[in-house]
Amino acid sequence: MTMHRLALFASGGGSNVQAIFDYHRALGASTPFAPALVLSDRVRAGALERAERHGVAHARIEAPADGPALHGLLEQHGITLIALAGYLKFIPTALTTHWRGRIVNVHPSLLPKFGGAGMYGHRVHDAVIAAGERQSGATVHFVDDVYDRGAVIAQARVRVLDGDTSDTLAARVLRAEHALYPRVIHALALGLVTLDADGC
Repeated sequence: MTMHRLALFASGGGSNVQAIFDYHRALGASTPFAPALVLSDRVRAGALERAERHGVAHARIEAPADGPALHGLLEQHGITLIALAGYLKFIPTALTTHWRGRIVNVHPSLLPKFGGAGMYGHRVHDAVIAAGERQSGATVHFVDDVYDRGAVIAQARVRVLDGDTSDTLAARVLRAEHALYPRVIHALALGLVTLDADGC
């Protein structure tokens, strides 16, 4: 079994990073991937602190738009898979092209609804509630050169309840993300999930 080296990109507290760490720790040697690098565009991101506590290499991204520099850093750490976990910066096209089919993201809605530039965090949940949706959830998808457009891999559905606020809905969607995302990464590492020539 190939052991993939996983890079995690995060801008905030890193709860999805933690869920992936926990999943890997629980399965140990039977997991086909290992978190090898955590990167953030924010110097005080909680995700970097989580990496430090778990003994995982971590760094701040000084220039998020500098594709060659990011690529060099990933190559330096022997990265073979990338997971975006609450990362808010645009991934340079040079990276999405080179890592095509090996870079994924988790989004807090049922894409293609409520995705795209500027749709993140509570903005998504506010929009879901305002639209009167009865379901929301989490989507894991491949990353291409347009925000949230890449082929959907898996979704977990969450009911939108009467009286929901963006906070209460966000909490349920986040739990769905934590359950779904590590399992999709596991399947990707095993080669059970692939991206075909048509981007599907």
